[in-house]
Amino acid sequence: MTVEQNVLQQHSQKHQQTLLNQLREVTGTTDVQLLQQALQVSNGDLAEAVAYLTEKNAKVPQQDETTYYQTSQVANVIDLTGDDKDDLQRAIALSLEESSRAFRETEASIAENKASLKRTHTEVWSDSPNPHDRKRIDNCPVGLKNVGNTCWFSAVIQSLFNLLEFQRLVLHYSPPARVQELPRNQKEHRNLPFMQELRNLFSLMVGSKRKYVDPSRAVEILKDAFKSSESQQQDVSEFTHKLLDWLEDAFQMKPKNPMVELFYGRFLAVGVLEGKKFENTETFGQYPLQVNGFKDLHECLEAAMVEGEIESLHSAENSARSGQEHWFTELPPVLTFELSRFEFNQALGRPEKIHNKLEFPYMLYMDRYMDRNREVTRIKREEIRRLKEHLTVLQQRLERYLSYGSGPKRFPLADVLQYAMEFASSKPVAMEQDSVAPLESMCPAATTAATTAATAPATAPATGAQQQRLAIHKPFTQSRLPPDLPMHPAPRHITEEELRVLEGCLHRWRSEVENDTRDLQGSISRIHRTIELMYSDKSMMQVPYRLHAVLVHEGQANAGHYWAYIYDPHQRCWMKYNDISVTKSSWEELVRDSFGGYRNASAYCLMYINDKKPFLIEGNLSSILSGLDKLPPDLKHYVKEDNELFDKEMQEWDALQARKAQQEKLALAAAAAAAAAAAAASSTSTSSSSPQPMSIESSPLTMQVCDMTGSAIKLEYARLLRFAQEDTPLDNDYRIQHIIVYFIQNQAPKKILERTLLTQFADRNLAFDERWIWHQDYRNFRETTILMTIGLELFQKTNYVESLMYLIYAYQYNKELLTKGLYRGHDEDLLGHYRRECLLKLNEQAAAMFEAGEEPEVTTGLGIMNELVVPCIPLLLVQEVERDLLAVEDMRNRWCSYLGQEMEANLQEKLTDFLPKLLDCSTEIKSFHDPPKIPSYSALELFERFSRIMSAMGRVPSEGR
Repeated sequence: MTVEQNVLQQHSQKHQQTLLNQLREVTGTTDVQLLQQALQVSNGDLAEAVAYLTEKNAKVPQQDETTYYQTSQVANVIDLTGDDKDDLQRAIALSLEESSRAFRETEASIAENKASLKRTHTEVWSDSPNPHDRKRIDNCPVGLKNVGNTCWFSAVIQSLFNLLEFQRLVLHYSPPARVQELPRNQKEHRNLPFMQELRNLFSLMVGSKRKYVDPSRAVEILKDAFKSSESQQQDVSEFTHKLLDWLEDAFQMKPKNPMVELFYGRFLAVGVLEGKKFENTETFGQYPLQVNGFKDLHECLEAAMVEGEIESLHSAENSARSGQEHWFTELPPVLTFELSRFEFNQALGRPEKIHNKLEFPYMLYMDRYMDRNREVTRIKREEIRRLKEHLTVLQQRLERYLSYGSGPKRFPLADVLQYAMEFASSKPVAMEQDSVAPLESMCPAATTAATTAATAPATAPATGAQQQRLAIHKPFTQSRLPPDLPMHPAPRHITEEELRVLEGCLHRWRSEVENDTRDLQGSISRIHRTIELMYSDKSMMQVPYRLHAVLVHEGQANAGHYWAYIYDPHQRCWMKYNDISVTKSSWEELVRDSFGGYRNASAYCLMYINDKKPFLIEGNLSSILSGLDKLPPDLKHYVKEDNELFDKEMQEWDALQARKAQQEKLALAAAAAAAAAAAAASSTSTSSSSPQPMSIESSPLTMQVCDMTGSAIKLEYARLLRFAQEDTPLDNDYRIQHIIVYFIQNQAPKKILERTLLTQFADRNLAFDERWIWHQDYRNFRETTILMTIGLELFQKTNYVESLMYLIYAYQYNKELLTKGLYRGHDEDLLGHYRRECLLKLNEQAAAMFEAGEEPEVTTGLGIMNELVVPCIPLLLVQEVERDLLAVEDMRNRWCSYLGQEMEANLQEKLTDFLPKLLDCSTEIKSFHDPPKIPSYSALELFERFSRIMSAMGRVPSEGR
């Protein structure tokens, strides 16, 4: 269930309580039984219930209403009374209190009625029920929905779809029409439905109005063939092999199978087997390459093209050695390399992923691997082999210069000679008596003892006690530095002639060593450069292949997530296809995620295309109209039907929202009319027993009161303006205590400020202008503050399970507020920090429970991960904040580290089931907790609690807002 559905469900469950709250605020009635009776009489109609209650209230004497106003709380209004309790200020405060009640009744009515409409904070991080959020933006490529660990399907299909030639072949595939050509075996019964579903899927990816489409039908056919469950991750290479086999079978009725022409090539195997030469031609689709032990793609290819010892191939002697070479005779337009990053660990009995770094180029020249260049390549390989042997010798010689010595610690020889020269040139400086004196002055006891020892024989014979007393200080006198010991290492005895000869020798030797080192380094650099340029002549750059797509895997051998980087030739940039998300990327991001060695992510499959065959990718992929025009009639009809269904869904949504808005407006109008009728009835009953009062405008007393009221309000406005302009820390946020401060900081219109100060929105027509929008924003700000405060309080008490949901929803609500202005919400970094820390703490708790190995604790720990941590991970991924991404990586690495450890079979099984959920990088959330219930606090109480927790957490920035 999505977060939006949870919010709507919660709203439905609290509907009865919501109506009671509305009636209580609008009518001022606190009798719960009377409120329930009004709802029963009106059958849940708010307007009728208000009318029912106002009729009853009209019969109540005026004194009761006055008493209610006088006894109601004053904490939620702006206090203008100060210390002086004169009648005028009491009247002003009483007036504002009444206005505040009117403001609350309208605010509650609007907020509760619009809860399901306005609270769409979660739309940015889950599948929204609003179809407009799922609408394709301009001509952005269409994503594929992850329907249950199907990221492998999305990555491969998107890579193939963006090959225009492959797309054209699939869209224009025509199944056999004659009866005798209908499928006769199980393979054909499987292939034909799959091809039809693939055509439908491709047509939607071309012309759909949706941001992403559902590939479930095609996936189900594939899963049946794989005989796998929904929870099992598929291997990309296995799936690609299977897909190419099916496509080849589907098109084999044509004279030339276009799938074979597009994806399959040939190589010549030349070798010796037990002393006998052989030569044969083989066909290949995906070409497998080993990654372990190699630094770049060319090294992998060189190793894959030569197997065993093949010296006998190039010699006249016919030895018994065996080996073979591969030489490509025909390369396909689409050249796919399968990078073997998994190896089987015999000791542990399971596969492990190789995370080594492997570089690959954007432009790959295949000339050196072609059969027609066999002799030239062999000569160059022999030259490279000779250069590498010489390079090894030079590197060994250089190492002797850079790591000189025979002990465990070694140093550069040039530095050793320099140190010897510095030692020889040092002048011995002995410690004179006056230099020792300061040392002795630091220890007066020792000095006194030494003096006593020196003078004792001259004054009196030493007794046994005195000798014993002197012996106490003797160790210190022995520990003093000898007077002739140098202050720093230096030769004790060296003549000028010896020093001159030694300095000359050391100087000359050091220069010789530095020259030798530079020569060796220069030779090594030249050899590296020669090897790099070995194939750079034009004759070996005639078969260019350009990188088209990189399929990336993140995780371990038995669990992980796939996505693809695909080059868009029209926008001239890389695009990242991650299930439903399709975003612009860069070569730098591709390198970071694909080369490996940095994270658990690395390239698993490389797809290159012949750069001399532009028909493979030429065309306008992004235009919906041109895409629809190029579709066959049956698919064009299929896409139009789907687009019409989507248009209808959006129209129904718009109509539903319009009806809700109209119902809200009618309900508010009815409530206002009922309240006005009650007020009129009350004034009529009063006027029947007293003379007609003077109008407000003509009353001198009223004019005097208005003047004094205006002065008081100006003073109050000046006070609040000063608060709004102060640079305050987070633990003293005046916005929480004063709505006017919130309005001023967010630049509300002048009339909004004036009316708020004058009447606190006692006007019953509040819903019919823009004022309610500002109060709705402030209500959202207060709710966010409450969630944040409670979440931080629970976090401080280490109650991370309960704290998480408060912090999650506080962050999401706050993010929506900040889209309207800097001062609409709280510090996003602060909320993000504690949201992140709470998830890390829960991850640590769960991991500790899993490590305990006891069944109840393991179950509890995995429950925390599945119910709390895993659903929240997409929230950290969607914004791509570096600290959030690192936190997710830390959590995943903690659990992936268990794969290499010995554990019981039941724990291993649970870990294997859990890891795919943790490593799924999809930003779509399929289930989530309900938002926490928000309690009601007065402005003063909320302000005090917020201040206390912000001070206690110790995360208040040094500078204010």
